[in-house]
Amino acid sequence: MPNDATADLVRSLVDATGPADGWESLAMILEFGEGFRSAYGYAYSPGDVIAPVACKWSSIEAAVDAYYRPGDKLPVKILVQFDRTAGKYEVTFEDTDEDRWAVKPKNFRTMREQLRPKFG
Repeated sequence: MPNDATADLVRSLVDATGPADGWESLAMILEFGEGFRSAYGYAYSPGDVIAPVACKWSSIEAAVDAYYRPGDKLPVKILVQFDRTAGKYEVTFEDTDEDRWAVKPKNFRTMREQLRPKFG
């Protein structure tokens, strides 16, 4: 996967989530379910302000498709983390565990911290 495809994916997520007012970092989960696609996550702002974010799949589809050739097996999820202030990003793939990064009512507080970009 060329770095260009990764940068394009991050850029498309930033653009698709709407105005970037005040946030410093972003964590987005791209989910490839059977018969559906979704993109959701969190924007992290100074002062520990965390806002849920999502975007329409159609607004990121071209960038996601740039990762794969037709016929390639897709992962079940991709986690994209981006720190705007540091200019760093990371993309992590999950090939089999559909419950990885699952945000549920009883774990959303801990999960949003687990997803927070932390580049050492």
